[in-house]
Amino acid sequence: MASPLIIAIAGASGSGKSLFTENLLKEFEQQGRPVQVLREDHYYRAQDHLPMHEREKNNYDHPKAFEHELLVEHLNALKQGQSIDYPTYCYKTHTRLKEREQLESAPVIIIEGIMLLASPDLEALYDVKIFVDTPLDICLLRRIKRDIAERGRTLESVANQYESTVKPMYHQFIAPSRFTADVIVTQGGENYIALDVIKSHIQQALSNN
Repeated sequence: MASPLIIAIAGASGSGKSLFTENLLKEFEQQGRPVQVLREDHYYRAQDHLPMHEREKNNYDHPKAFEHELLVEHLNALKQGQSIDYPTYCYKTHTRLKEREQLESAPVIIIEGIMLLASPDLEALYDVKIFVDTPLDICLLRRIKRDIAERGRTLESVANQYESTVKPMYHQFIAPSRFTADVIVTQGGENYIALDVIKSHIQQALSNN
């Protein structure tokens, strides 16, 4: 099997990365091409050794919050056609679960996350780098809705985290990383012109393998 095509989709929390990923996934599945999707969030570091009040204080919007070294190891294994033990993360307890999922390699591997373009070690492994660029006020509204509905958060806790870490870390790490992207996508996950351009590029790359 030829080396998989690895596509990184980065951007701020709430920018539309997941929706953009899902729309790409649908296209490849319709073509009958197996696709494997990884989420950077699954690589948040395990914090079983810390009490809950300490976990709640941590900065989850800094590159060091992620075990990127494990993600590098997993991407290299997938590039070699090997399977990986994909970690599972719990947002309510702020640590990893013991359960892991075995993921197989595939011709197309998509990974999405906020810090994917802020790590030189990871960046060297990507074939296509995409940055979803969405105004921060829209990102905040989406984050509030998601974190309250899906992660058991309160409006106050989401707002406090946004002001203390999310927004400052965006300007320090995420916004500068947009300049390393091959493609910058505006209008979020439903920019179908951008989706068509990227699909065409990926299809051409795959046909050359």
